[in-house]
Amino acid sequence: MTDNLAAALCYLFGFITGILFLVLAPYNQNRNVRFNAFQSIFLNIAWVIFWILITIVSLIFSFVPFLRLLVAGALEAVIGLAGFILWLYLMFKTYNGEKVVLPIVGPMAEKRAGV
Repeated sequence: MTDNLAAALCYLFGFITGILFLVLAPYNQNRNVRFNAFQSIFLNIAWVIFWILITIVSLIFSFVPFLRLLVAGALEAVIGLAGFILWLYLMFKTYNGEKVVLPIVGPMAEKRAGV
């Protein structure tokens, strides 16, 4: 498997594949694969925390049925679509050999990967 494919696969199943590529022998020595694995892990942890916050906002708006549908439903749909597009973007760019450093989790991943 090429390094670009391994780096892109770090994003496939979120933190699960990120951890997997940090453990597998030939790939855990490659800095690019390690960076993308750590970025995938950190991104997915941040994503879970973000969805918990969105769920809390949805619960607050659930007391007013119209606001729940309008605000929380639209918010969940837009953020879900943005997350899906980000996931595809990261896999595509990484597979093509381009390094994408996300704003907050990227520097943390670089530090942990030793890049």
